[in-house]
Amino acid sequence: MRVVGDNIEQPKVMSLREALRLADEMELDLIEISPKADPPVCRIADYQKFLYQQKKKAKELKANQTKVVVKEIRFGPQTDDHDYNFKLKHAENFLKEGAKVKAYVFFRGRSIVFKEQGEILLLRFATDLEEYAKVEMMPKLDGKKMNMMLAPKSKK
Repeated sequence: MRVVGDNIEQPKVMSLREALRLADEMELDLIEISPKADPPVCRIADYQKFLYQQKKKAKELKANQTKVVVKEIRFGPQTDDHDYNFKLKHAENFLKEGAKVKAYVFFRGRSIVFKEQGEILLLRFATDLEEYAKVEMMPKLDGKKMNMMLAPKSKK
């Protein structure tokens, strides 16, 4: 196996017994890093310190991840212009903040006959937000709701 470490200048290829003896002399642990390599790679280091560094790296990677927020905007099939504009401004702000927007038209009772109006409303909504968002999912009827998903345009 190939042995590396802070106290070893150049990686050495040696048997398991020799590597364990060398680690024992340095009062450190022999840690297998890459078992599938040919020959397998082991490191001579303090195992607790190694675990601490692994946790620290994982935490750092998790902190750098972006969290996707989905905001919902609900319309009726016969939403008035004033209400529409009010919700449009809200959606615009959500998209500027970097959140995704899920717009949907909710049909109650017999209002399902106006599903064309709902689709027209959502398409109008998408075209009005064209400069801030891209359509991730076109309007689709799902039970009593017609959903559409908008994602913010990437800032370049």
